[in-house]
Amino acid sequence: MTGSREVITGGDFKRMVSGAYSEFLLEYENINSQNGAGTLPGTHILRTMGAAVMPLADAKDDSIGGLSRRVATAAVFGARGNAGVVLAQMFRGISTGLTGKYDATGSEFGKAFQYGILYAQRSIPEEPESPFITVAKAVAKGAYHAVRDGMPISEILERAISSGENIINDAGKDNAGANIMLSFLKGCLKGLDGNFVSPAVSLSLGLGIHKNMPDPRNDRVRPYCIRLRVKSIKASVSELERQMKDFSSFSIVERMSGGVDVHLHTDHVGKALDQALGWGPLRDIKIVNMSESHVLPTGDTLMKVAALAVARNSEEAQKLQDAGASILVSGSEESSPSTAEIVGAAHSDLAANYVLVSSSPDYRLVFRQAKKLLGNRVELVLKNSFEEAVAALKKFSAGLSAAENAKIMSE
Repeated sequence: MTGSREVITGGDFKRMVSGAYSEFLLEYENINSQNGAGTLPGTHILRTMGAAVMPLADAKDDSIGGLSRRVATAAVFGARGNAGVVLAQMFRGISTGLTGKYDATGSEFGKAFQYGILYAQRSIPEEPESPFITVAKAVAKGAYHAVRDGMPISEILERAISSGENIINDAGKDNAGANIMLSFLKGCLKGLDGNFVSPAVSLSLGLGIHKNMPDPRNDRVRPYCIRLRVKSIKASVSELERQMKDFSSFSIVERMSGGVDVHLHTDHVGKALDQALGWGPLRDIKIVNMSESHVLPTGDTLMKVAALAVARNSEEAQKLQDAGASILVSGSEESSPSTAEIVGAAHSDLAANYVLVSSSPDYRLVFRQAKKLLGNRVELVLKNSFEEAVAALKKFSAGLSAAENAKIMSE
């Protein structure tokens, strides 16, 4: 066989992702009650998916490659908990396989899905194969044979689901990781057929959200870091910051000789630049996608090295500060901090280097993903409890490098 000649469009992909989100809306509480994948993996997956679908609400790009890249960027940056990171990496792999394509054949989409499984597997290298990966491999094998037989995409998904269900008994029917993979595929199939509950785009506009359900608007991420200089500007700093507030999560405007320096995080690069063009001539424009591996800008910082930790409340925050933390991110096992919150804190220009201290196994993949994005100016200290994190922070020394601190704090 030469493979399926069916064309999968950007609209098809959008419906599939929306369907997956809707399926998790129905299943996340059930997944929370199952074994494995950490504390409340269903909630972490739902919030990661919430971040992923938000760009679809106002995306102007109709290409499957462009839409998959937007979804992957938002998923990686908005990933919460270990389960969220694994799913986000699958989106990144799928996006890699679809890069540059306006539409995709069934064969091309099947290969992209193979990339997704590979990326997901690489995100958890140190552990025995997880049920998520076990089911994902079976799913990928079923999809491969369906693609080879020239089946349409709906039948490829059906074959993939059937292959996963055939081995899920080995992983355990109540295993969260295994059911996350199957829920994702079932949602994609429902979305492709237009047969799903609570379309994600409608939810992103605030329609039909249950009072206990995470609102995806709260998980919108702003993955683009923009730095620029505006010459000969007369407006006040406070007025400029106010103008940027609507489409940025972080913005600093500092008056310099002959103009101002602007640093902001946004999901609308065009809007931000268009706004700045009205202020005066732009110079030294630098745009970084913080959801991809990049180098932290080297500029004037207040500290040589700083420690970052996660606090669930003001009492924990005070203890962490007393122990040596300079930057605090809000979070708990139930509400894991996102990759965006950790990376965004490191982009605050407080320090030249950072030691990121994790206080729960549920945060580990999120912290590792942040390290992968930020590179060698960041070191990790991975602990299993809040008490261990406090003990490690007490060994932190501002006079040592990040690497030296991490070594001492990890012992």
